[in-house]
Amino acid sequence: MKTLLALALIFATSAAVAQEKLKIAFFGFEMISTSDTPASEAERLRLARLDIVFEEMLKASGRFEITPIPEELAAKIAREIKFSTCNACEVEFAREIGADVAAFGTVQKVSNLILNENLYMRRADGAPFFAHSVDIRGNTDESWERGLRYMLKNHLFVGR
Repeated sequence: MKTLLALALIFATSAAVAQEKLKIAFFGFEMISTSDTPASEAERLRLARLDIVFEEMLKASGRFEITPIPEELAAKIAREIKFSTCNACEVEFAREIGADVAAFGTVQKVSNLILNENLYMRRADGAPFFAHSVDIRGNTDESWERGLRYMLKNHLFVGR
């Protein structure tokens, strides 16, 4: 009987741990243009769409929870911060708001044909959690979204 109770307790504890969702502080996608043309309005809209797709897919996975970023911090970030060059400042912000993991992405535009989507995720203690990149061909709404969905489905969600 004691053995059965011990096994039941172990099973209940591991099931509860398995159901805990990692809290993600997501700071959005940034554009890095190494082409001759600045980011267009269509590209800015695509960046915003990537943010939405990322959050929707993480929530739908059942494994992650998006931690809201307080308005004051969001305003400071909008005014002052470029995550691709801030030397892991996202980790400090994630800790500040109680998230387990900090995340942001970039879209590097080489040309209208060649783009690269990158996702960077670090634990709140600074340890790497996930980093991956996909190349996409074609500067369209469909190619941008397909690239992100592929990365998440085939790399982030595998084995997590």
